[in-house]
Amino acid sequence: MAVSSELGKLILARMDRIPIWSLPASFLIIIGVGYFFTFYDISDIGFAMPAIAPQFHLSGSEVLFVALAVGLIGYIFGSYVIGTLADRYGRFNMMLLTMTLTAIGSFGDAAATGIITLTIWRFVTGMGVGADLNLVSTYIGEFAPPNRRGQISVLTFLIGIIGQAVTPFIALALVPSFVFGWRLLFVIGGIIAVVALAMRFQLPESPRWLVVHGKFDRAEEIVAKMEEKAKKKGMTLPEPRVQDFSMEKGRFPTKYLFRKPYSNRLALLVSLWFFWYIGNYGFLGDAPTLLSNQGITIASSILYLAVGAVGYPIGAVIMIAVADRVERKFVIFGDTVVWLVGMILFGFLKNATSVTIGSFLASLALGMYLQVAYTFTAENYPTRARSSGFALSDGLGHIGGAFGALALPLFVASYGFQTGFIIIGITGLIAGLLAIVGPSATKLRLEQISD
Repeated sequence: MAVSSELGKLILARMDRIPIWSLPASFLIIIGVGYFFTFYDISDIGFAMPAIAPQFHLSGSEVLFVALAVGLIGYIFGSYVIGTLADRYGRFNMMLLTMTLTAIGSFGDAAATGIITLTIWRFVTGMGVGADLNLVSTYIGEFAPPNRRGQISVLTFLIGIIGQAVTPFIALALVPSFVFGWRLLFVIGGIIAVVALAMRFQLPESPRWLVVHGKFDRAEEIVAKMEEKAKKKGMTLPEPRVQDFSMEKGRFPTKYLFRKPYSNRLALLVSLWFFWYIGNYGFLGDAPTLLSNQGITIASSILYLAVGAVGYPIGAVIMIAVADRVERKFVIFGDTVVWLVGMILFGFLKNATSVTIGSFLASLALGMYLQVAYTFTAENYPTRARSSGFALSDGLGHIGGAFGALALPLFVASYGFQTGFIIIGITGLIAGLLAIVGPSATKLRLEQISD
């Protein structure tokens, strides 16, 4: 076993010395297409519900239940169950499962005939979306070189976040124009998921997962191909620096998360995501309806948010330049400051300009924050429980999303539109302050951070 362990550590040292992304560039696009669906789906339900509600005769509480609570429950359940399976049985197979679930769920959403069927399919879609966000961040981080892990993660995320940027424009074209427009919105999502599923069969398994599970021959084969590709690009690879780390694995990965230092990190990261998702889901899920309640038409409210949504890819582009140059936890804090300013401007509701600029800054902050924080979360856990750790951090954090989506309309009703959005701006800032307490991660090998 000692000889095998040393071989595994050498394989990972060889991989970590490669300074560039040494898999085909098309793999980033393949992963990004699946990510595209994930962010498309996160947005489409908020834009569809103003049309679904009158057709299905839903009350306000039923709208919130179907649009947000059911999807979030599915998200948390799917992320944890499938994430745990990914730690036990590999990243590759579970990434195929997540896209299968999202495709089935999205087509089911489109075919829903009432609140019961829509509830079922939103749960299925949520399972796939939650698990895929988990696995993509885990998978990319386990392949990317330490000095470019943040940048490469954000490159993939950029493809995905375009889904959140274009969804309002698709919704604007479909939802107000056709009685069945919201159904077409979901059909488009299902088609994207099917395409992503077909493309993912080309991806390899994570060498880090293979090494921890004793599959050294397969890991060595993948890493050798990565080295060969790097050399073809003119890279001169230094001697590998073998690092000692735990090769322990078990049948139930979650148990490792309740040992120090992981228990402390779990508490910190659950809190970070809880506070961030309060505002995230409140804004994404409730903003169109709350604007409509202020006397703004559905078409106009979607238009303001659609124009502001161009901030998503712009934020991601900024992070491509910044993610590996500044310590990640400080980048996360800066992103939450931008979020607070955006919520303040959005809440003023003085005119279309204020709403649009506020929407743009909120979208910019989301584009800057999300993948950097996803990467930071995955980095904090060991390979044997990385996907499970991400699932619990992000999944339990989504309870904050459920709270925010339910609470924001109450805040607005009780304290006014402006105060309601300022509150969710402050909760986002709290997430940034919590990040500062976390460990350093930029340019370090995963085993240096997690072990």
